[in-house]
Amino acid sequence: MDIIEMTRELGKALQQEETYIKLHEAEKQADADVELQKLIENFNVKRIALNTESQKVEKDNEKIKKLTSEMQSAYSDIMSNENMINYNTAKQSFDQVVTRIMTILQNCSQGEDPDTTDYTPSCTGSCSTCGGCG
Repeated sequence: MDIIEMTRELGKALQQEETYIKLHEAEKQADADVELQKLIENFNVKRIALNTESQKVEKDNEKIKKLTSEMQSAYSDIMSNENMINYNTAKQSFDQVVTRIMTILQNCSQGEDPDTTDYTPSCTGSCSTCGGCG
């Protein structure tokens, strides 16, 4: 088996991984959540309105401020939706697996021992950008 075939086998195994399956289940539930889809649509309408107003030559700063606030509120509503929370949690878990795989491959490409090299998460102190310690 050549390296490309082995990579395809790894891809098949990845799609059988529990975190992959949970991510795609959470994605289906989020897509089927009518309320969540309405929240996303509302957010997109606010975003487009804000972009349109921001690009005007004569900007209405009060309107921009109001639209920004409305857009932030719409985003907060999306992120507090149970199906969105479940999706984000599942995505973080799957991303950790992918990061570990990619790190091991990268380390091996730089000559490290495939049997011992691994990914060690490190804390940056910013939980908003981390899927690490959970």
